Parts: sequence; C-alpha cells; structure tokens
Amino acid sequence: MSGKVVFVGAGPGAADLITVRGARVIAEADIIIWASSLVHPGIVAGAKPGAELVDSASASLEDIEPLYRRACDEGLLVARVHTGDPAIYGATAEQRDLIRSLGLEFESVPGVSAYSAAAARMEVELTVPEVSQSLVLTRLEGGRTPMPPRETVRGFAAHGTTMALYLSAARNKALQEELLAGGYPPETPCIVGYQVSWPDELMLCCELKDLSETMREHKLWKHTVVLVGPALAEGPLATRSHLYHPGFRHEYRAAEPEAQADLRAHGTRGVLEEDR
Repeated sequence: MSGKVVFVGAGPGAADLITVRGARVIAEADIIIWASSLVHPGIVAGAKPGAELVDSASASLEDIEPLYRRACDEGLLVARVHTGDPAIYGATAEQRDLIRSLGLEFESVPGVSAYSAAAARMEVELTVPEVSQSLVLTRLEGGRTPMPPRETVRGFAAHGTTMALYLSAARNKALQEELLAGGYPPETPCIVGYQVSWPDELMLCCELKDLSETMREHKLWKHTVVLVGPALAEGPLATRSHLYHPGFRHEYRAAEPEAQADLRAHGTRGVLEEDR
C-alpha cells in the first residue's frame, strides 16, 4: 500500500478563498489534519462522509506521525491543511522529511496568503512602477523563534520597498521603531489586517508613526499582518506601467508611433503629468 499527503493552502480564512484544487483534495481525503486555531471550519466542511478530521492546534510533529504511518500502511489520502499558503511560515519542510522517510508520496497546493488578501481587501497594488517593484515577506526578529542574523526588519526597511510583516503584532512598538530606524519616513502608509477575510475581520490604515498606537488601541497581538511602504499611498499615481501604455511594444502588440515617441521623450511619469 502507498498513501499520499497533500499540503493544502487554506487561504486567509474565508471558505471561498481556497483554490478549486485545494477544495477537491479536502473533499476526497480520508484524513484531514487542520488547526482550528488558524483555519476557518468552513474550509473543512466539505469533507466526505467517514473522513477523519484531526485538529492539530495542540499537536506536535510527533503527534501527527502516527497518522502519516497509517496513511502509508493503509493507502490513505491525507489533506494536511495549512492557513494561507503552506510555503510561508508553514513548517512544511520538516513534515516532508518525515513523509519521505516513511515512503509516502506528497505534493502541495498553494493558497492565498494574508498579505495578498489584505492588499485585495484594501484595493492597493503592492508593486507600483518607479515606486516599489519588490515585496519583502518577513517578521520581526528577537522573538521566541530565532531569525538568521542578516535578516532584520531594519535592514530590509533600508530598501524602502513594500514589506509584509507576519508574527510581529505582539511587539508592535519594537516593529515601528525598527521600521523607522531602517529609513521609512514617519508618514509612510501602513495597512493593518486582523483576521483578514474572517467574519471578525478588522482592516486599518495609518501612517508609520502611528502604527504602534493604532495596534495597541485595537488590542491586536496575533492573527495580524502589517503592510508598509510607499506603494500603499492613496490618490492618483504619479507614474504608470509600460505594459498597457500604447507606446510600448511587445510580442503581442505593436506600439503606436506618436505614443511611442512621447514615451521615449517623457517616460510614463511625464505622460501622466501631461494627461492632467
């Protein structure tokens, strides 16, 4: 017999933000391992009759190992459901090591992460041309889980790009201080998302100088993602992408000559200024 484990990204919370593939795996699984502390119960509501649902909220890897052994011995399909995307802070690598040692097959189904859901909820783009073209996913160092010495919030903040910060809400004052020390201006826009897409979701906007006060006021210390960076600013853009500019030629579209000359002379920033 040979079973299989599929790591399923449950998305940020809402049951309809899971992928079609992820929902199908859950519906077909013999064993579903999910953490009630992180995953909305609606995600696993589509389990087939007779499926075994195991809440892993208080479980260690050693507690889960017998389930994987059973799957191997009995040829069972296991849906290992992780909040958000299993590749981000999912501790899946150590599980794959165990699964390999048991001779089980495995695969992963990606999911919508909280940072992406927060951006969608607030109608912002994380990568704006000539403002921010990079996204840093990280968390504040100095907590219970060690960080690599060269990965610091202050160091990443020095790039001035968009950042998404997980697992940092409980130390919001230190988070604000490190972001400022790294070089973000005090007026840098921030988005704070608590339980994004859950029924008790809370979405807040503030400037970086008010980040800690805002989070303390609403008693946010877990299940919170923070977005920060100049791309989150409200209002009309000062520039636009080349991708949809009529003067930009690519494989699927020829450039309009007049627009192309304008683009070469002024760039996209100049075009927008002229449009105003």
